[in-house]
Amino acid sequence: MILPPSDLQKIAALTLEHYNQRADDFREGTRDHDVSQNIAALLRHIKGAPPFSILDVGCGPGRDLRTFSKLGHIAVGVEGAERFVEMARADSGCEVWHQDFLKLDFPDNRFDGIFANAALFHIPSQELPRVLRQFHATLKSEGVLFSSNPRGSNEEGWNRGRYGAYHDLAAWRHFMADAGFIELEHYYRPDGLPREQQPWLASVWRKQ
Repeated sequence: MILPPSDLQKIAALTLEHYNQRADDFREGTRDHDVSQNIAALLRHIKGAPPFSILDVGCGPGRDLRTFSKLGHIAVGVEGAERFVEMARADSGCEVWHQDFLKLDFPDNRFDGIFANAALFHIPSQELPRVLRQFHATLKSEGVLFSSNPRGSNEEGWNRGRYGAYHDLAAWRHFMADAGFIELEHYYRPDGLPREQQPWLASVWRKQ
């Protein structure tokens, strides 16, 4: 089923409002999450010498922007929830663009890497090819994209006030390949647990 523009606008507005209303609790609840495995997975595949230019997609309150900056990289955030944009700018000191997934406007060939941690699953499946092509265009030649999403059986819909699409590895590979990316690696999180206790699919891709 193809969602009409009015439904897409509703999905974006209600999902972002969910985060705006819970911004302080979300910041406190995720402040100490350890995503060092994911950050390392992105950085080790970027070619060339640092510092790297990194786009943190769905940067939230700015936790990972601060980490990239402390590592010496040039980090830019993009975020749709206005409260998170304010937090990220204040807490990280980084440039943060206020854009949602329906209205992205990126410069071409700007970034060495894209870090999309727990963000892309909010994109309705019909819009995902367009968004991934925009990511492809804003990456430099052979740039790298990292994504981590809650996995599923390719279902999508509303879940506790947020819209989500939950892809399996085969479907995610299809989306990424169609957008012009080649797979570098994938793994499941949290690390060291049985697969049934690893709800997150992480993957790393290079722009062809």
